[in-house]
Amino acid sequence: MPTTRPKRRRRLAIAALVAVLAVGLAAAGMNANVESIGSTGVRASVPALDPAPVAIVLGAGLRTDGTPSDALADRLTQAVELYRMRKVLKLLLSGDHGADDHDEVNGMRRWVVEHGVAPQDVFCDHAGFSTWETFARARGIFGVERAIVVTQEFHLERALFTAAANGIEAEGVPCDARTYVNATRYEMREFGSRCKAWLQSHGLLPSSSVGGEPISIDGDGRKTWD
Repeated sequence: MPTTRPKRRRRLAIAALVAVLAVGLAAAGMNANVESIGSTGVRASVPALDPAPVAIVLGAGLRTDGTPSDALADRLTQAVELYRMRKVLKLLLSGDHGADDHDEVNGMRRWVVEHGVAPQDVFCDHAGFSTWETFARARGIFGVERAIVVTQEFHLERALFTAAANGIEAEGVPCDARTYVNATRYEMREFGSRCKAWLQSHGLLPSSSVGGEPISIDGDGRKTWD
């Protein structure tokens, strides 16, 4: 009897180790798949991008005074550049407007209009609470089939993978114009976020349903303002 318990503990420890290794290998495989698929749409420069009907700009937070964070300002700057170069005809600004005191989208809208984008070319998605929801809604609500995605390098491959998983043909160029305060934390968090995106794309995790009336991206964006 005394020798049975140590053997059982060893077997349990080995089984736990095998389980941990299996989960780790699965997670690494998910990450590699997301990176592989997403990387096919990454371009080296803005001139290398193919023109598209719309640029999808993902939210990245506002300062307490309502102005864009550094990361968001760089996304918006690239979006305006794409618009000025006629790489895109419209901007779809997607962010979190879940409360009156948390309104990314209107802050983004004000910024791009102040920097020269025609108001009718600016569309707002007030329910872009996550990367998955942004692209599910871009396809399901706005009818986007092809787009340029605007975000930072750490996020771009996952964003392009998610676009593809939702039926959107997309390209993008990293918009990093500086070093960001929380860059290391964002990059570390991406490992888990890529796993989540992979599971969502295979229907193994629930994703929010797309609700709302269809709005053509070819129309007047001011219909989406509030």
